[in-house]
Amino acid sequence: MLEALDAGEVRRWAAACVESLDAHRALIDRINVFPVADGDTGSNLLHTLRAALEALLRAPSADRSTAGAALTVLAKGAVTGARGNSGVIASQLLRGMAEAAWSAPVVDAGVLAAALAQGSRRAHAAVSEPAPGTMLTVLAAAARGSGDSLHDVALNAARAAAAALDETPAQLPVLAEAGVVDAGGRGVVVLLDALVAVIAGEPVSTTAARVDGVPRPPDTAVVAAREGGSELYGYEVMYLLEDASAESADRLRRALEDLGDSVSVAGDGDALWTVHVHCNDIGGAIEAGIDAGRPRRIRVARFADAVPDGPARYVRERAVVAPVRGDDLADLFLAEGVAVLRVDDGLPPTPYELLQVITGTGAAHVTVLPGHPDLTATADEAAARAVAAGQDVVVVPCASPVQALAALAVHDPRRRAGDDVVAMAEAAAATRRGEVVVADADAITWIGPCAQGDVLGFADGEVVLIEPGPATPDAVSRAAVGVVDRMLAAGGELVTALLGASAPDTLADALAEHLRLTRPEADLAVHRAGQGDAVLVLGLE
Repeated sequence: MLEALDAGEVRRWAAACVESLDAHRALIDRINVFPVADGDTGSNLLHTLRAALEALLRAPSADRSTAGAALTVLAKGAVTGARGNSGVIASQLLRGMAEAAWSAPVVDAGVLAAALAQGSRRAHAAVSEPAPGTMLTVLAAAARGSGDSLHDVALNAARAAAAALDETPAQLPVLAEAGVVDAGGRGVVVLLDALVAVIAGEPVSTTAARVDGVPRPPDTAVVAAREGGSELYGYEVMYLLEDASAESADRLRRALEDLGDSVSVAGDGDALWTVHVHCNDIGGAIEAGIDAGRPRRIRVARFADAVPDGPARYVRERAVVAPVRGDDLADLFLAEGVAVLRVDDGLPPTPYELLQVITGTGAAHVTVLPGHPDLTATADEAAARAVAAGQDVVVVPCASPVQALAALAVHDPRRRAGDDVVAMAEAAAATRRGEVVVADADAITWIGPCAQGDVLGFADGEVVLIEPGPATPDAVSRAAVGVVDRMLAAGGELVTALLGASAPDTLADALAEHLRLTRPEADLAVHRAGQGDAVLVLGLE
């Protein structure tokens, strides 16, 4: 039995929350009936906690060395990745816990009790019109738990939350009428049960057998397109808000309350806020954010566009989806009929963002071309979520946009879906890849040390040459032809060159002239792609 949570135990709790929410997601989604029936609460909580865990796993070890620091990273990740009202409330629970424990190397009984209390206060403050019998009610009950040991505090909080959850139908007639407890409150109990299990050193129970606090038939849930709010409002608007003071956030909250409902403006304590509102005036909601700070990651959903369950939700048979770096390259994919997610060089997409593109195709079968090693895991997770919802999605392994283009070149929607995927995968695997990049720091490579500003040539993911900096047009051209020569040494007929945003104007001509003199049998296809992470991307078929 643990007497205190250190940074490692905080991480284990976050992972246990994700594991348990993943198991309970579907049934939590099914019992969401307040204020209108919905199918997203479990999914939104899972997405939010998964974003928090990912932030913690990616953070430098120095930033998560204590329990308080780890909770702070979790809270910031949750605020950034919050989805829906329930996700915003969960992010504020973590923020309050982090504030209470920020200076603590470990979380003991006293710190945990204070953390739960502060988390409840933060969650209440984030909601413009709290209602009894909801997630906030369950959090408030958990915050009143106490005890002499860490386990006692957590266990009493979980028991108090479960008791409050069972009372929610008496507080909200719509819950009693449907024969269910509050979905968000059930999510809170899942999080606290996971905490008790981690402290006790027991495996996290992921059984989803009793999600309802009140028995009911399993098929009575009505799935709609919103998580809370009046049906008078047709749109959900969410965005992150940077560079905003607390006073500006308060003004924004009041402005959004005049525009709609389900308003929440919740911060991470460091001038970053997540904003949520249901409204009809999309422009007004965004303009209010511009007045308060700097909005980004703006997401707008129209409830009327919600896709129904079952085969009827698919409007076409096949689609191809690709996350793409570089506006010009995105245009190239779009011209081929691909549904594109535009990816910023310094801001990788979340699985949820890619999932929106996948489901937005309305296709029964979707092939995803990640086109970069860093995007493969994101594509796999987004595909898994889409498959769980009934869509047939396959990720074709491709570690470079040239491999994605090669797969796209053989795509034939007239073939059987399985045969088409095999053909695309074979084309991608048969395409060798190369890159020319400028080193942004001193480093040690497989072929020796490089200095910042040197030009590096890669073939199939390995450094094969180093051209001393600075990265002049001549240096870049020498590196480019050097990589091409090494790749062609094993044979090949078609060289594809994708020019990055920083590629010199002379690079394409230099490649063409070199191939004309040394490899006249090889064809060259050059495209202005505009990617920022590589001066040049090469493909060889």
